Amino acid sequence: MSQSNQCTIGGRLLTVETGKLAKQADSAVTVRYGDTVVLVTVCVSDEAREGDDFVHLTVDYEERLYAVGKIPGSFIRRESRPSEEATLAGRLTDRSLRPLFDKNLHNDIQIVVTVLSTDQENDPDILAVNGASAALTLSSIPFCGPVGAVRIGYLDGSLILNPTLPQMGNSLLDLVVVSTKDAIVMVETGAREVPEEIVLEAIKLGHEANQDIITFQEGLQQACGKPKMEVKAVEKASELVTAVASEFGDRLARAISQTERAERENAIGLVREEATGKLKESFAETDIIAVIDDQVKKAARVGILARRQHLDGRQPKEIRPISGEVGLLPRTHGSGLFTRGLTQVLTITTLGSLRQEQLLDGLGLEETKRFMHHYNFPPFSTGEVKRLGSPGRREIGHGALAERALAPVIPSESEFSYTIRLVSEVLSSNGSTSMASVCSSSLALMDAGVPIKAPVAGIAMGLVTGEDDYVILTDIEGMEDAYGDMDFKVAGTSQGITALQLDIKLKGISYEIVAEAIRQAREAHFEILDKLKQTISASRSELSPYAPRMYKITIDSSKIGAVIGPGGKTIRSIIEETKTTVDVENDGTVIIGSPSKEAAERAIERIESLTREVEVGGIYTGKVTRLTNFGAFVEILPGKEGLVHISELADYHVARVEDVVKVGDEIMVKVIEIDHLGRVNLSRRAVFSDLSQVRGARVVDSAITGRPLLKQSKYRPVTHQRGSRDSRHRRYTK
Repeated sequence: MSQSNQCTIGGRLLTVETGKLAKQADSAVTVRYGDTVVLVTVCVSDEAREGDDFVHLTVDYEERLYAVGKIPGSFIRRESRPSEEATLAGRLTDRSLRPLFDKNLHNDIQIVVTVLSTDQENDPDILAVNGASAALTLSSIPFCGPVGAVRIGYLDGSLILNPTLPQMGNSLLDLVVVSTKDAIVMVETGAREVPEEIVLEAIKLGHEANQDIITFQEGLQQACGKPKMEVKAVEKASELVTAVASEFGDRLARAISQTERAERENAIGLVREEATGKLKESFAETDIIAVIDDQVKKAARVGILARRQHLDGRQPKEIRPISGEVGLLPRTHGSGLFTRGLTQVLTITTLGSLRQEQLLDGLGLEETKRFMHHYNFPPFSTGEVKRLGSPGRREIGHGALAERALAPVIPSESEFSYTIRLVSEVLSSNGSTSMASVCSSSLALMDAGVPIKAPVAGIAMGLVTGEDDYVILTDIEGMEDAYGDMDFKVAGTSQGITALQLDIKLKGISYEIVAEAIRQAREAHFEILDKLKQTISASRSELSPYAPRMYKITIDSSKIGAVIGPGGKTIRSIIEETKTTVDVENDGTVIIGSPSKEAAERAIERIESLTREVEVGGIYTGKVTRLTNFGAFVEILPGKEGLVHISELADYHVARVEDVVKVGDEIMVKVIEIDHLGRVNLSRRAVFSDLSQVRGARVVDSAITGRPLLKQSKYRPVTHQRGSRDSRHRRYTK
């Protein structure tokens, strides 16, 4: 029998129903908000895995294009690999729930979120988190929830709870808060240089709003929740723990206190090797290594709390040595290298025409994207040997986080008519490569001459907690990330925050810790921004000679069809003949791209000739296209013909049209009339009359080979005048 519960969030009903769909899953719920509906199912394996200490959680977020009334655009016309947005939505759910599982639970858990309907007003990613929490709460799986998830926007000076997707287009803030009754579990934010205090106020509002969502999930659990399965804690052999602690504990503590990473890891490795060799006759090697790792983690945490220092001896707010460099690669459009301690990232900027925007085949309102950031994490960056493959969820997530941090400073299409792609190559990793990617990307953008509003800095904040104590660390390194309780990535400009991403290993952290970490990160931003400005103070005034130049002209929007041509024939011919790119907007804006100025000018000339209006009194050089017994038709502009009546072919009597012109001849004609039907009447005789008044005029056209039409000896042909091209379009070189 189905059961449902609901509450009002942001002025709309959030409804969760269970017991109706997917009845063979351990638990299944449908979540509806507006006309957006998602199905969330949870399944768990019967047997637990042995020999590891890891929560085997998989979250799959399945977009179905029927949810928005679309047929997939691929050749096979069905959904295939997840879109980037689907991957990010799955990660959002995973990161919100993973800390809340019992660490002794080693059964495989799979959460599948299927988007069944979307109204393109209410984002299904928030419903996925709430639905997954409800399904887990109702299931037999032990879970330290439920959690609530809301989105906060900032419009017209006010914070908005769960704004619609159209509203988000104008919002200065896109903040997702996931929390339990008592603590914050996950925060993810994109912002347009929003001050820290407003972000903190939004986090507090989100945490308060989540309480209603948590309460109605608890009510649903009381009505139809399943008994929780028993989880047996796997205790490591006390004899092994005692042996390692008594014989090697002091040495591990001394090893972890080494400030140089290489010396520290070497010392730990020697202890691990010696302990394994000495104890392997009595205990399994995997158990020995696991206990040693536990002891190393314990020693690291105790040392950080006791000394109030980083493992490498830095003070809590101290950043590792920073350096930057630009212009490393001679043929790319821009490049920037950022190094912080042993973390090193090289970012390359590539500029292209607007037609190279990324096409999006998803459920959202956006169909294209002109700014892209991609992140690569090769195995050599950690000194490992691994198989190279396509980007995984981590690479996609880190690339999207850096893209979100940089997007607010990217110039608009009207300011900089380029598609922009950044690729961050991680060359060495020892903590927060995603935030290093933000810094190196700022350098690469300025090196490429992209007029960004301001450079963006990124830093990762860490946390180590004791029973009644904690320390927040600025710029955590790899071991502090692994053994600490928090990885809080904060990016921003000198004006405010552009991105946040909070991941924790605890059941939650207090608002006060979040606030302290954000304020501490702010101090780090100013220090990093100073280093970036020492490397390159502003965006270059000129683009790389190898980057395309973009020229912008404006045509009458009613003439767009003339430029495109039937089936795109005309615009393709322009592109092929001039070797340029041509992008036409609906408002009549035309952007021509080419590294060659001459090629761009040829394309502009073609486009202007296609869209130029015929004017009465204008004199044109045209080509004879066909003859009749009453006159000749002449193409004076591309696709625009007029008739020269036989009486207007010459300044003398013409008996036969063929006596004066033939098809293919180029002749000068004057527009003498455009009638009420739009027909153009031309005169060659009128040109002779005009020219006879010009002293020294001499005219030759191909209809009379070599014979001057008038006897005057000096003449410069009168042509149809138009405004200066420099006043018609603008060249962007920033």
